[in-house]
Amino acid sequence: MVDPLAFLSVRALAEGYRAGRFTPNDVCRCAMDQLRGWEPRLNAFIDPMTDEMMRQADEATRQLARGEDKGPLHGIPVAIKDIIDVAGFATSYATKALTPRLAARDADCVRRLRRAGAILFGKTNLLEFAYGIAHPAFGQTNNPCDPSRTAGGSSGGSAAAVAAGIVPLALGTDTGGSVRAPAAYCGVVGLKPSYGLLSLDGVYPLSPSLDHLGILGRNVQDVALAVAALAPALSESTEPARPCLGMARHQWEHPAMQPEVRISMEAAARRLREAGVEIIEIDLPAPEAMATALLDILLPEAALVHAETFRQAEAGYAPGTAAQIRAGMSLPALRYLAAKAQQERWTAELNGIFAAVDAVIAPTVPFVAPDTDPALSAEGDDEILTLTHANLTGAPSVSVPCRREGGLPVGLQFTGPRGGDAALLSLVRRLEPLL
Repeated sequence: MVDPLAFLSVRALAEGYRAGRFTPNDVCRCAMDQLRGWEPRLNAFIDPMTDEMMRQADEATRQLARGEDKGPLHGIPVAIKDIIDVAGFATSYATKALTPRLAARDADCVRRLRRAGAILFGKTNLLEFAYGIAHPAFGQTNNPCDPSRTAGGSSGGSAAAVAAGIVPLALGTDTGGSVRAPAAYCGVVGLKPSYGLLSLDGVYPLSPSLDHLGILGRNVQDVALAVAALAPALSESTEPARPCLGMARHQWEHPAMQPEVRISMEAAARRLREAGVEIIEIDLPAPEAMATALLDILLPEAALVHAETFRQAEAGYAPGTAAQIRAGMSLPALRYLAAKAQQERWTAELNGIFAAVDAVIAPTVPFVAPDTDPALSAEGDDEILTLTHANLTGAPSVSVPCRREGGLPVGLQFTGPRGGDAALLSLVRRLEPLL
């Protein structure tokens, strides 16, 4: 029997604490029970940080009892992708190329979570260095909806931890869809905010001009509460009376879309229209062209990040990661520069689209969770095809699970104008019940 605390929202947990129905200690004990019930089947955590987590739970419980209320995240367990530093704990990066490094200080996002009263619940598994390949020594994170399939990457451990009822919130990173794809596969909400909105200080880089910190949660409101704690200067939002959404034709009609995803997408669009939401067709550049440009930026930037470590410890990398680094080292400079120029043009083009629509909608990923993590590529059936427009342009993008009758989860992605994170979250929160 599942503990009723296991799947409560952040808001419901906060209300329960203040009403005295349960405490952070109760919630963290429940989380540990969920963890024991799932692991090692999920392989979602590299280090659960059990003793530290319970110490924080004790302190949060005492603080609330004394009336020291730090806000909506006080006493809320949050999992941390193991590419993000937590003071006093090793960061493994899910690799054997580096010895796990004891973090001397918290990443900025972790420091802000502590300030908000959140409880740090473990370091989650990821693809090696968040770079598209699971290192054999760490293995793939499996999907709580079907443990024979992947939870996705690279933030699969964080997505699985939320979907399995272990934590209500988790941090990940998103360079080419690494928060939103796992969110879609696991049936949770995943946000990639505007580029630069959330600090990456203390987060190991992959491709600095594309990297984003991201948040995974059970619903849009929970994710919005986390954003408010991590970006307190977030601007206020205004909601349109009648939202207008742009349906990205190239992505919506892409031949890679599986039938079950197409059925879910069409049903979601129908429910939105029935509720009075206007949906118009728009054109974005071909998904394959955008994915190619993203990889032409990502590969050489990642090669530069890893150059020294790769020179000293090449044998410690997974073969697939090593191959990607070599590819980045050999990619011609002209291709990188052409991709950066294309990135500027497409950013301006997307900005123009938002003069006519409040958000762009597309399938998060054109298929449901596969058995193993797909290779990073720009081929016709790759998962990044419908994800890259948001990373290239730095626009905020959130994946929301769609209603399903059996089968595996499917995500619908909403992308808004850069800097319009609050408005996008407000809009999607309003539409979420329809999905």
